[in-house]
Amino acid sequence: MAISKKQGIAIGVGALALVAVVGGVFTAVNLNNDEPRGDAAAAAEPVEANTATDEIQWFHIDPVPEAVEALEESGFTPAQAGKLTVAIGAFVPPLSYQPEDTSAASDVAGTEPNLGSLIAEGLGLEYNPQVVAWADWPLGLQSGKYDLITSNVTVTEERKELYDFASYRKDLLGFYVKSDSKIDSITEAADISGLKITVGSGTNQEQVLLAWNKELEDAGKAPAELQYYDDNAAATLAIQSGRVDASFGPNATSAWSALETGETKLVGIVSGGWPLTADIAAGTKKGNGLIEPVSIVLNSIIEDGTYTELLEFWGLDSESVTSSEVNPAGLPKS
Repeated sequence: MAISKKQGIAIGVGALALVAVVGGVFTAVNLNNDEPRGDAAAAAEPVEANTATDEIQWFHIDPVPEAVEALEESGFTPAQAGKLTVAIGAFVPPLSYQPEDTSAASDVAGTEPNLGSLIAEGLGLEYNPQVVAWADWPLGLQSGKYDLITSNVTVTEERKELYDFASYRKDLLGFYVKSDSKIDSITEAADISGLKITVGSGTNQEQVLLAWNKELEDAGKAPAELQYYDDNAAATLAIQSGRVDASFGPNATSAWSALETGETKLVGIVSGGWPLTADIAAGTKKGNGLIEPVSIVLNSIIEDGTYTELLEFWGLDSESVTSSEVNPAGLPKS
């Protein structure tokens, strides 16, 4: 199994860190819990870890005058003067992770921390990242301990009652197959008939497959065979060895694996809020005046191409948006 230095963290160090946060199988994003989840109970093969932060590219911008002006007029008061205190996670590439041999929050890399730093730069503030557990960010924003969160948060109608959001990515699930597989498209129930597919138990993606299987069975066709593995490494091996036909899970981590190893490919995308669409967004305490300036910065980096370069570097260009929207429609209350 070919594993790059950076991916070694996703399967090794990152997976171990995740267990302390929450149990489960596969790295997953659920409808009501966007925190990456992992289970390191099954031993993975030793992998080479990333030991040099210079392998990681950080993108930077100058202050965006319109955003700086909007921030000054908003009346927003940051938690620390002159700084934007951003809540981030340290979970798994490409979203956020702590590179080996580093310990500072400023070293946590990935799309989410870099978007947080770009927002701070665009607002003319110093980036002040704070690594937080998933359960702690809501109260942290409410109390004013953190100004903003950029940590793979899905917009929901329930969250919008307490927080303002500026969208920056699509919440997607992805079907991935071996790079030389003859399967080139999975977009509907008919495409999975008879296939063996790895999926995380109790996840949104499992619910999608169960719904599609019912559709197939009602039509008298063979359903897909769902297979459950204890960790990402085992699932990756299952695909590469041909024991399964495809994997179905959060697109971000699978896209990173495909980018780093070249041994899998994307053949289908489904919204993380299926059958509804869902947005990933930066969040802040509702009504504090910060979100409009944040959205201005996000739209600025979308327009100048910095945003595209960032997502392409981390293999997440499939999740890009054409503009940042303030408080977009969220997933309904469960």
